[in-house]
Formats: sequence, C-alpha cells, structure tokens
Amino acid sequence: MSSFFSFQQPIDIDIRLDNLADRKLVEIKPDSRSESKKELSPVYLDGESVKGQVTIRSRDGKAIRHEGIKIEFVGTIEMFFDRGNHYEFIALVKELSDPGEIRSAQTFDFEFKNVEKAFESYHGINVKLRYFVRVTLARKLGDAQKEKELWVHSFRMPTETANSIQIEVGIEDCLHIEFKYHKSKYHLKDVIFGEITFLLIRIKIKYMELSIIRRETTGSPPNQYNESETITKFEIMDGAPVRGEKIPIRLYLAGFELTPTFRDVNKKFTVRYYLNLVIIDEDNRRYFKQQEITLYREPHN
Repeated sequence: MSSFFSFQQPIDIDIRLDNLADRKLVEIKPDSRSESKKELSPVYLDGESVKGQVTIRSRDGKAIRHEGIKIEFVGTIEMFFDRGNHYEFIALVKELSDPGEIRSAQTFDFEFKNVEKAFESYHGINVKLRYFVRVTLARKLGDAQKEKELWVHSFRMPTETANSIQIEVGIEDCLHIEFKYHKSKYHLKDVIFGEITFLLIRIKIKYMELSIIRRETTGSPPNQYNESETITKFEIMDGAPVRGEKIPIRLYLAGFELTPTFRDVNKKFTVRYYLNLVIIDEDNRRYFKQQEITLYREPHN
C-alpha cells in the first residue's frame, strides 16, 4: 500500500523476494471487510532468511528527494474488533539509504538473516496473524510505503501421545452409543478412522452426520469473542440402526482448508477443532456430542 498526497511526485516501489521459483505459494483470500484481491504469497519457515531487492523509480522521470529509505520485517496480529491497534510481535529494521536523491531507477539489496518466526500465519474470522516486509521512503510532505506479505508454516509436532478416544453417551433409557476414534491428534493430510456402536436403541433414528468444526476465540474477558464455522459435514448413516450395529467412520482431511490447532497465540487468540456427531430422530430432535481433536502440520504438507 502506498501513501501519497495527490500533489506529490508519483513513485513506484517494487519488492522482489529471492528464490520464489523454489517456494510453495499460498493463496491469501481477503477478508469480507477488505476490498483487496486474492494474491499468492511465498511460504517461509521459522529460522529462514528473508532476502530480496527493492527497486524505486519515479514515474514522471524527475529526481526523487527523500529523507532516507528503510525496510522492515514485521510480524503482527490484527484484531478485527480492534481495528486501530496492531500488535507487533517482531519488528526488524534495516536502513537502505541515507537522505539524498534518486535520479533514475535504483535497486537496493536486503537480507534479514535467520529470522525467528514464532507463529504460523493465520487469517480467521476475527483475527489475522501476518508477516510482511515494508519499505518506507521518508519525505517531508508524507512518506511513501509499500508492503509485501509472506506466509509462514510451522512444523511443531504434538508433545503428548495421540491416544485413542473412546466415549459412551447415554440419553436416559432410550439411547446408548459408544464411539471410538483411533487417535486424538492428526496431521493436516491424515485420515480419521473410527466407529460407532449402538448399545441401546429405543428411539427411531432417521440419520446421523459427522462434521468438523473450527472454533476461534479472540481477546480476553470481558472482551472475548467466539466464532465457530463448519468446515465439512457429511452423512454417515441413513435409516434406523439395530442394537449392536457398528458404523465405520473414515474421513480424509486432505481436501479441506484446515490449519494446525493454535493455543493462546501471543495471548491473543486460540483456534480449536472438534468432531461433532449429530443423531436426528424421526421427530427431528437432534442429539449431538463434540470431541476436541488436535491438528498439526507435518513437514512438506
């Protein structure tokens, strides 16, 4: 984004990151409040250097007088309910030029070596965690700026064992079921296996469905916001089961837009995932049970 007064000299600032051909690209979708378009951003990992070139030129051919040029590497958390405040958790600065003039197109190299990127990038319903490089050309009547966003993936494996989940659910004396999932932690390309066993049935069941729910919590009490969205929902049984019947579950995660589970990121937000089992009887009454699962990113996924 460039900031110019209408009577100021038109300037082009171009930021190019190195080795883009060797990097995975991620499509960044603008939030519903933004008028910006989708764009592709390169993926970086924690500890990787960020390097490239900045080219500055005048569009009218006249010399550009400036008070200095700098480039920053910034990591920030933006809350949509607190639009005026951005919380920077990393901010590195390098000076590209002392005050002077640019008479023709000029290119500056930059490098931020072995940059710590503590958190994974995330664009949610009420919060964004983003990384970008920002060039600022200082001028007396208003700075010119340009940003270029990059995307960060984090490979932080769960420390606890991925134990299986086994839960029995009873509804008075009319329904008793047991459901099992083979484990509680899954990587983003994993497959969820499980089964549901009907131990007691005294209601007429019409169908059963399973969904994945993402729950985003931002802020802290009393200004805490919770938003849930259904990532996918599908029917796993149609018709009335009999006692002792086992319904298998197999759900491939690779086809969905999932993120790792995030817990209390910089004390600003949390993202959790749940498996939501819903049973609907012939009177359209709904019985449901949620179970939290942990998602994580494996290298090269």
